[in-house]
Amino acid sequence: MHKLHRFEQLELLPYLGKWFLIACVAAALAGSASAFFLIALDHATAWREAHRWIIWLLPVAGFAVGYTYYLLGKPVDAGNNLLIDEIHDPKKVVPLRMVPLVLGGTIVSHLFGASVGREGTAVQMGGALADQLTHVFRLGHEDRRILLMIGMSAGFASVFGTPLAGAVFGLEVLAIGRMRYDALFPCIVAGIVADQVCLAWGVHHVHYAIGAISPINAWSVVAVVIAGIVFGLVGMAFATTVHKLGTLVKSTITYAPLRPFVGGIVIAIAVWALDAYHYIGLGIPDIVRSFQQPMQPWDFLGKFGFTVASLGTGFKGGEVTPLFYIGATLGNALAPLLHMPFALMAGIGFVAVFSGAANTPLATTIMAMELFGTGIGPLAAIGCVTAYLFSGHTGIYHAQRVGHSKHRKHRLLVPDGTRIAELGGFRRQKAAADASAANQKQSGMPADIAATTEERGQ
Repeated sequence: MHKLHRFEQLELLPYLGKWFLIACVAAALAGSASAFFLIALDHATAWREAHRWIIWLLPVAGFAVGYTYYLLGKPVDAGNNLLIDEIHDPKKVVPLRMVPLVLGGTIVSHLFGASVGREGTAVQMGGALADQLTHVFRLGHEDRRILLMIGMSAGFASVFGTPLAGAVFGLEVLAIGRMRYDALFPCIVAGIVADQVCLAWGVHHVHYAIGAISPINAWSVVAVVIAGIVFGLVGMAFATTVHKLGTLVKSTITYAPLRPFVGGIVIAIAVWALDAYHYIGLGIPDIVRSFQQPMQPWDFLGKFGFTVASLGTGFKGGEVTPLFYIGATLGNALAPLLHMPFALMAGIGFVAVFSGAANTPLATTIMAMELFGTGIGPLAAIGCVTAYLFSGHTGIYHAQRVGHSKHRKHRLLVPDGTRIAELGGFRRQKAAADASAANQKQSGMPADIAATTEERGQ
């Protein structure tokens, strides 16, 4: 008997060594890219804030980025959705051109005044850089899936300074209700190493002071559940509106470079007319203020509108930091209505709206504890999970799969493994089936005959 083969732990040693090495290399690349990106982003933001007139060049900048992607970026234009699709159905290595294209496109968007984030850029850079190691380490399809998850985790962790949340994000974002635990070790290593590499380059992340945490009692739990419902509905509205506007713009303006050009005109005029300069860019100063003082109750709507317009017309960047802004200012506005501290509600809103929009309740709960302290954990978990449930089966990443439906009723309607983008088709089929059943019930005709008659009529 070969007793050594019975010891699973011995077989794990080469596995750990292999993925520790690969994760460290990928994390070093992603952390360095994120550091360069964040430093460049700070300079671009400072220059834009000192020269407000540059907003009038936003249409020209949008056209330039759109034309560049039109010429060179079609294979990588799907961004985060391309990475998610490659993890679920590996085909070919992500082109390295994704890195300079998304980096340059996002810096230009921020420099000239679009309302976009930074997570998408970091995740895409991390995933694309990591995927270049596929040939270096001669990895097969299954190992390549893990490698892409490592890159996504490293990018997210380094850009926000949240190593554990980044690790879980790379596992959780792929499918609703299902995670790949075989990638847990390398993703955790990648998140920690990428964060440390980014810090070693001299990058400093924003500190949010949450203050005193309310004790957990009946009212605080009920208040956070109520707020979580609102956060989830807003996250759902954001994801749905961005996708619908993007579809409308693509069908109306067939020449891709003109989409951000037209969007830039609309955004520039709106910013000037409404004096809404604080709603463009990342909006970090307003996020910080939402933890310190009451904000205007419509601030979340302002950021919502400008971000939807920017992303829906094709400007490059992420969705997450704008979602942080929307959530923090919305939580700040809800606090007096729910008799809760506004800093606490801003912190929960900060992560919960993102939880609902991205379907990542575990990553966002961990992020809350990494950013605001472990004391917020229980209430943040309630808010994030409630938002996740009430955002429905929608999301900002339309390549995300339904790994396991959020509730039993929906599980009976949609097969597991369905892309979020395809859910509309299942809903229409269900509505047609329900209508056919109703007609059959009224006429007394068997359901299969009624369906055939209806098809012939069409």
